[in-house]
Amino acid sequence: NEVIMLARLKLWNKYRISNIPSLIFLDATTGKVVCRNGLLVIRDDPEGLEFPWGPKPFREVIAGPLLRSSGQSLESSSLEGSHVGVYFSAHWCPPCRSLTRVLVESYRKIKEAGQNFEIIFVSADRSEESFKQYFSEMPWLAVPYTDEARRSRLNRLYGIQGIPTLIVLDPQGEVITRQGRVEVLNDEDCREFPWHPKPVLELSDSNAAQLNEGPCLVLFVDSEDDGESEAAKQLIQPIAEKIIAKYKAKEEEAPLLFFVAGEDDMTDSLRDYTNLPEAAPLLTILDMSARAKYVMDVEEITPAIVEAFVNDFLAEKLKPEPI
Repeated sequence: NEVIMLARLKLWNKYRISNIPSLIFLDATTGKVVCRNGLLVIRDDPEGLEFPWGPKPFREVIAGPLLRSSGQSLESSSLEGSHVGVYFSAHWCPPCRSLTRVLVESYRKIKEAGQNFEIIFVSADRSEESFKQYFSEMPWLAVPYTDEARRSRLNRLYGIQGIPTLIVLDPQGEVITRQGRVEVLNDEDCREFPWHPKPVLELSDSNAAQLNEGPCLVLFVDSEDDGESEAAKQLIQPIAEKIIAKYKAKEEEAPLLFFVAGEDDMTDSLRDYTNLPEAAPLLTILDMSARAKYVMDVEEITPAIVEAFVNDFLAEKLKPEPI
């Protein structure tokens, strides 16, 4: 039973499952993900006419008219040459409304800076009236509410499991980041637009939800020491970059996220929840979905220690402690 349970947890982590039921289609030959949102596929294509449901280019999926809240209609070809934010949101969702208020300001700042950027609202509202009310607050484009098929295809394309979600694309339609929500909240002046992912993040209230997406290496440090957090990020970064590049070459998501945590109320709550000692520095891997932790409490953290710790975790050589 324990072996079966561990196998289940590995699958949950590998495919970053946060909601059930979930149905993921794989290529049996390569093991690569074909479609992350199989439930929508079955609903939209019950006859299997589009089998094997592989991902299509963004340009193909978005093709068709887009609306402005003024009623003006534009063709999707007008997006060519622009970075694009694909915004999955709904008026009934309070976190969505909060993010929209911030995103309106971010959109204005990016446009005023002369960047080619557009946002496309993909509604999850429950009625066209709610959609129109919500969209009236937005200065960007939207997929028409009546075009349910296109809205569903976009959800399928990006495997959307929850809202609000902001996917940021480069001008070629390739994903830059799926964490647009976090980036917008962390970068109010939009100085880091278009928000290419950082190998190592500083743990904060706005990105803490990512701890639930799979195993995370978290290095706790004494942030009262000047430069301690930055030094910790520099220490971890080469290992993080190496892991990310290795899995990117295989067209797979990295099996770990990397964080540095200083001293604040949120970090204290995380230590309490996971029953971690107060030591700093403290090297950990936290797997919230498996309710497991791996802890290395040593006086000095070196790159060699971090790399060995990560490699042993990936090779399943470490013994988990319960959270």
